[in-house]
Amino acid sequence: MLKIAAQLLRRRAGSATATLVALAAGIMILTAMGALVQSGLAFKPTPQRYAAADAVVALRDLTLTGEDFTGESVSATVALPEGGTVPAALAGQIRQVPGVAAAIADESIPVRPLAAGTPPAAGHGWSSAVLTPYRLVAGEEPAANDEIVVDARLAGGALRPGGQADFVVSGATQRFRISGVAEQTRTSQLPPAVFFTDARAEALSVHPGRVDAIGVVAAPGADRAALVSALRQLAATAGAKAYAGDDLGWAEQSDGTAARDLLIQAGGAFGGYVVLLIVFVASGTIGLSVRHRRRELALLRAIAATPGQARRLIAIEAALLGAAAAVLGVPAGVLATGWVHDQLVRRNFINAAFPIANPALAAVAAAAVTMLVALGAALIASRRIARIRPTEALGEAAVEPARSGKVRLVSGLVTLVAAGGASSFTAGTGGQAALAAAQGMLFLFVIAVALLAPWINRFGARLLAPALRTVWGTSGYLATANLRANARGMAAVLTALVLAVGLGGSVWFLQDNLQRQTVGQSRDGMLAGHALVSPAGLPASAAGEARKIPGVQAATGVRHTSVAVKIFTGDIQVVTAQAIDADAAATMDLKVREGSLSDLRGASVAASGLQASTSGWKVGEQVELWLGDGTPATVRIAAIYDRGLGFGDVTLTRDVVAGHTATNLDDQVLIRSAPGADVDGALAELAGRYPASTVVPTTDLTGHLAHDLAVSAWLNRLLIGVMVGYAALAAANTMVMAALARRRELSLLRLVGVTRGQVKRMVHAEQVGLLGVALTIGAAIAAVTLAAVVNAVTGQPVPYVPPLGWAAVLGGTVLLALFTTVLPVGRLLRVPPVESIGIKE
Repeated sequence: MLKIAAQLLRRRAGSATATLVALAAGIMILTAMGALVQSGLAFKPTPQRYAAADAVVALRDLTLTGEDFTGESVSATVALPEGGTVPAALAGQIRQVPGVAAAIADESIPVRPLAAGTPPAAGHGWSSAVLTPYRLVAGEEPAANDEIVVDARLAGGALRPGGQADFVVSGATQRFRISGVAEQTRTSQLPPAVFFTDARAEALSVHPGRVDAIGVVAAPGADRAALVSALRQLAATAGAKAYAGDDLGWAEQSDGTAARDLLIQAGGAFGGYVVLLIVFVASGTIGLSVRHRRRELALLRAIAATPGQARRLIAIEAALLGAAAAVLGVPAGVLATGWVHDQLVRRNFINAAFPIANPALAAVAAAAVTMLVALGAALIASRRIARIRPTEALGEAAVEPARSGKVRLVSGLVTLVAAGGASSFTAGTGGQAALAAAQGMLFLFVIAVALLAPWINRFGARLLAPALRTVWGTSGYLATANLRANARGMAAVLTALVLAVGLGGSVWFLQDNLQRQTVGQSRDGMLAGHALVSPAGLPASAAGEARKIPGVQAATGVRHTSVAVKIFTGDIQVVTAQAIDADAAATMDLKVREGSLSDLRGASVAASGLQASTSGWKVGEQVELWLGDGTPATVRIAAIYDRGLGFGDVTLTRDVVAGHTATNLDDQVLIRSAPGADVDGALAELAGRYPASTVVPTTDLTGHLAHDLAVSAWLNRLLIGVMVGYAALAAANTMVMAALARRRELSLLRLVGVTRGQVKRMVHAEQVGLLGVALTIGAAIAAVTLAAVVNAVTGQPVPYVPPLGWAAVLGGTVLLALFTTVLPVGRLLRVPPVESIGIKE
């Protein structure tokens, strides 16, 4: 059976090659996506700041248990954007645990040296130096509040014990005496450190009574397992966790953690969509290949081949193609993984040192998934030809069955109703619920089209018959007859075209809409003309001083942070947030739809319409959220606004976030001046009073936002491009196979007197008819899906499509269809008809 299958594949090189290309491309994409997910799951951060500690007590993530909208219990965990804190008093309790030699509270304080060319640093209390560890190489430890020990990387040759240097700490310039220079005894990628006295570090803390972490050093000979167990119990009572052993690195905040989450989310989400695409592509390609072999398989049945033998033959062929696809797709997937990794590093999505896992496991999984899909598609496609009686086999092969199965019709109608239900749900709700429904809506529509394709083809042929006959005459008549007679055979072609247009016209343009709306909301809502910005942060006094400048109408300090909120599924989601002054309405227009920003006082927040819909919030009610450091807060919803993309999903007051962010400093001060007022000189003088600060037009802020969005959108565009490209490949493969399978049909037409020109015009008419139906349905699906997603995310009922966007999608599909049909048919017509009439189907 294996030998026969191999021989049949060699004799049908065209369809075998098309199936092989589709499967190999799928394996390549899945290998790359799987390698990204595998790398994220396998990542374990190496301890750096606490490399010399035996255990660390910290709070780095938030875990909540609740109920989703169905009432089922769910548990969700998110990383805390501000790192989390633990009670400083916990260090005293830890010191009482048997086996603990030292428990050192550690606080990280942003410090910026003023010397040119020096990087930002992290300030700590001197006692925490042993946790890395650092050792003095010159001078002595700090003894007074104005003394510091500097990292050898900061000192260079300029800072020496006894000298002085200026640093920006807490938004103000302070001069310190250099008491010593320290260096790490282990190499790490930590930023340079500056060490204060423990008392000075405690005084500089933005959250009194709490610290970032507590490092624990075990006594010599201590029972480590018992010590860690005791620490975990003690930490749990304070709402924290104890990290030790292989998990010690998770106690630190690092770029690797963010990169890990990115790889898992991106690779997993798009890998799932690619699996769905492979199911569509493999089932369509293999199903079409089997359908084109009806005569050959019927002959095998007529000469006593059993149904099981026919099925095994087709399954073995699919397995051989799957194995060959793995041979081609796996190396291509490894190369693709390396290329994607390089691109992610170049665009600063991940660090160059982030380890990429060996893609062998991902390659095996990708090959196995693709093989199973291929086998399943082959067995389903062979079902009808294998189950009929041998005497009926040749008759079944000679003429396309007039009717399609009732099960297929009912399934298609049910799926269509489900897609319509998803559309109604999306239109009637908002937030993440609508977004999730819209994402599944596209595939439901495509599945419905795939199931109903025979009936759609017949209806389309009847509808377009008058136009085709009018334009192409006799050739149009033949085209109409072919479209109606071969309605089932062209189902895979219609599905592939609809899938390509649906994907290309929806998910690709979604990114354009998000970028356009984000930049537009930021630009339209910005009432201030100037912004005072500083990488070192600005104290609250900066906004107060700006208000005193003659000609300045309003000045608002803005601090960007993140908060965690519950969403409709019972999950937790981290969303962007900003903390503002009370007079923010004079410098930014959030486009409030309900409530008022004037009520944004004390323990209250305003939320975007998207976030309010996602979390079920209403104006005036009390809701619970978690601040960036994990602190729960019960706040009142003061207002709901429309410009969440431009200004963040949640807007809070300073009172709510005080002590719960990395610093108590603002990122920027928005300044609105009176019309015609000349405030440039005074603003420049103001900037001079705050180190490293500058005054820029607010249009520059929008420009930077647009650039950052373009960089972050690159990954989405890459992954979406892969999906659209694979759908286009599927369409091309399917149409080439369908065209090459018409060898006998076209030869018979020519033998009965139809000229080559008439055959070409017939094929052109068929393509116009098929493309007309496919483009209409695909464009309608894309428009409905894109409109639903854009309305759910931005509130805009009409999506934005780039001027040449639809022309590119529709024109590209037309060119793809023409080249993959006209060229193969032209090749067939160059062969004398008598040489092809007896060969295959």
